[in-house]
Amino acid sequence: MKPALPGILLIEPPFYRLFKATYSLDRYPLSLGYLAGTIRKETDWQVNVYNADFVPNSEAAKVSYMAGVGFDHYLNNLEDLSRKIWQEIEAVIAKYQPRIVGISAKSPNFASATRLARLAKKVNPDILVVVGGSHLSMVGPEALKCPDIDVGVRGEGEQTIVELLHAVEQGRDFKDIKGIIYRDGTEIISNAPREYIENLDELCFPHESAPEVLIDYPKYPLSAFQNIFSIRGCAYNCFFCGSRKVWSRKVRFRSPESVVQEIRSLQKRNIHTVHFDDDTFGVTRKHIIDLCYALIQSCPGLRWSCELHVKLVDEPTIALMEAAGCYSIQIGIESGSDYILKEMRKNITIAEALRACEIIKRHDIILQTFFIVGFPQETEETLAETVAVMEEANCDFLVYSIFTPYPGTEAFDYCRAHGLVDDDYNISLYNHQSPANSFSMHIPSERFRELVGEIEKMVDQKNYIRSIKRTFSRHTFRRIRELGLAQSIQKGVKIFTGK
Repeated sequence: MKPALPGILLIEPPFYRLFKATYSLDRYPLSLGYLAGTIRKETDWQVNVYNADFVPNSEAAKVSYMAGVGFDHYLNNLEDLSRKIWQEIEAVIAKYQPRIVGISAKSPNFASATRLARLAKKVNPDILVVVGGSHLSMVGPEALKCPDIDVGVRGEGEQTIVELLHAVEQGRDFKDIKGIIYRDGTEIISNAPREYIENLDELCFPHESAPEVLIDYPKYPLSAFQNIFSIRGCAYNCFFCGSRKVWSRKVRFRSPESVVQEIRSLQKRNIHTVHFDDDTFGVTRKHIIDLCYALIQSCPGLRWSCELHVKLVDEPTIALMEAAGCYSIQIGIESGSDYILKEMRKNITIAEALRACEIIKRHDIILQTFFIVGFPQETEETLAETVAVMEEANCDFLVYSIFTPYPGTEAFDYCRAHGLVDDDYNISLYNHQSPANSFSMHIPSERFRELVGEIEKMVDQKNYIRSIKRTFSRHTFRRIRELGLAQSIQKGVKIFTGK
């Protein structure tokens, strides 16, 4: 009988839990799901997935930029490895005794990933620590300045991790493995890049192996497994985004048949709502049309959501998406200034964005609009324009964030060139709600915080009012009118909101 191979433990580092113990990433991380499914399919290694950012019965995370709610807790938890969360992680690593720990890291949680790597080495110095994810793909060898990281994986990891496991299993060196950066004594070696996966239909369905590999699987809500993707790659070229360094600008599509097969498998597990995790859903109208017709034909009762580029919004497309079960759309408007939009290469105008909002809302689809404030070129005038568009946009929810220059992006290089980022930039201090964020060349930090404080209050108030209005839908108000209570409730809402 062939002896069992050592195990690999794939870990999502904590981030939300560092802000507050009851905050949580209530989802199965897709990247780890794909890796785990591929490892099970193509190797004999034992594999487990540990989402260290998950707690059962969590509350919705709310991190305030102005108040810094939770940010001090985040920094304190990040620096003190004696805290309960790190003890838990150390215990899990010790329990599973893996030969390899694989960590998926984005820029906001990279600092947490380095602490996790340190804990793995504490449990067993011989553990091979492998880090992948978008941050590694963007910064490359710089990530291995962390002495506890042995191997970095750039780009897509499914084929790379299989070759790495085979090399470890056979005692071979890593010189022929494409797509990795690794430590050879005191030298850091960058191998040739790996080609992107052309046929995405060959990939596994992440949720299928979740019951066997995901630690604490029974404690997750069904909604944790509702995220899927239909493409990899982003054809757009936004100044602040690093997606193209991870997936490239060449868009690769899954076939509608493959997407439908995965959704039908989810429906058999009583999951009837999905979210497309694509950077931008569809990318081309042809793909949207083909996929929507496949969903209409093969996935009755499905409800789904996505993020859509403004350029793809027109009446026939949204009508077809609604018919196929689309109930919620997110669009990135980002700024209310055409000047800022041009500077960031967003490839839209405010007029186009507002028109897209109107089209989506005519179909009674829930609409979220994303805005970013504090771009390097931002002025008080452009911020005022953004506020005006936030007020005008016909949407259900406003989602705003503070501009953050992530290492490896053009935005980061721009900020460094203009003296907004110095050589000792600490990635752990900056994320979209960090109170330290202030990267505008034209607005002093104190004034920026004052202006953004007002924006935050406005966004919170509008979202609250709009949520009330949506709760009291047209049908609800019709029933209230029948009971003769409409005027009383409308008066109450007016007194409560001041409008």
